Amino acid sequence: MRRLEPQTGTAFELNKGQSLRVIDLEGEQVADLVAFARADKSEWLSSGRSIDYANNIYLTTGNILYSNRSRPMLTIVADDVRRHDFLLTPCSPETFEIIYQNKNYHPSCFENLFKALERFGIAPDSIPTAFNIFMNVEIAPNGKLSILPPRSKAGESITLRAEMDLIVGLTACSAEMSNNYEFKPVGYEIS
Repeated sequence: MRRLEPQTGTAFELNKGQSLRVIDLEGEQVADLVAFARADKSEWLSSGRSIDYANNIYLTTGNILYSNRSRPMLTIVADDVRRHDFLLTPCSPETFEIIYQNKNYHPSCFENLFKALERFGIAPDSIPTAFNIFMNVEIAPNGKLSILPPRSKAGESITLRAEMDLIVGLTACSAEMSNNYEFKPVGYEIS
């Protein structure tokens, strides 16, 4: 198992047919995931397409995560938690300035992703809405979003199977509210 330290990110290749298991090592820690087709990096994991085709905003076991070209990228094959967010973008320096009123430097998933993906030739402006693993976002009848503590407990995980050769970016999320105001590591395994 590999380990992402709190508020860090990584990027790696995932071959078609391989599985990626993301583990919440200590509980209540979000992991942002983005993916790009290795053959053409202008094909990326699409929140909109995935939600459209599932007709559900809470994707779990059996759901397919689609690309912006409506091709399957990842299939969720196991899911202990069954609550993830696919609406919100990776936290960025602007997130902390606008939402948290913090004008000082703060690590962010966006920065961690673009730094990790740079070696694959993926520019910051190409980073889409992330599949925010373990993030618990609830929607009120009036449409207002509430970011609640993740439901994940220590050792719980999600496993996704690659449906094409991919470049994957993964973080241990840096946003306070998303992680119940603590930062913890994330584990991941490729098999």
